[in-house]
Amino acid sequence: LCLASGAGPRLSPGGDLDLFREALAVVCRDLARACAADGEGARHLITVQVAGAATVGDARACARAIAASSLVKAAVAGADANWGRILCAAGYSGAAFDPARASVWLDDIRVAAAGTGLPFDEERARSVLQKDEVVIRVDLAEGRCGATAWGCDLTADYVRINASYRS
Repeated sequence: LCLASGAGPRLSPGGDLDLFREALAVVCRDLARACAADGEGARHLITVQVAGAATVGDARACARAIAASSLVKAAVAGADANWGRILCAAGYSGAAFDPARASVWLDDIRVAAAGTGLPFDEERARSVLQKDEVVIRVDLAEGRCGATAWGCDLTADYVRINASYRS
């Protein structure tokens, strides 16, 4: 919890204020990652990095849609390198982009370019998707803006945990 009472001295732009803003951003980012990694029944933290968006809003919307997609979450849980689910989530995010120009990576494996699947080593992709943290990168090829979002996979344990109690 971060509060400002106004009782202390005001900080001027630059110097201490900039240091505080940077430190607060690091704490918030680390907390967001921790919340995502701590999902009930989760086995994998999913980091979605979107680049090449026309606006920061588009980049954020796209990253969040991919991280929140049940189909992407299930694909990660099953170590399925299903790039189509990733582009599908990007498509319904509301971000302005041409899917025929977009590229997708799983860690450092480029699995799609120009909106089309590429040949890749399925076993290597499976091992990437079995890591504790799975990094999905998408380049929308529309501009210079980017954003990152975090989520977790959707496992049978998640369903069991959440189906077995009522609030």
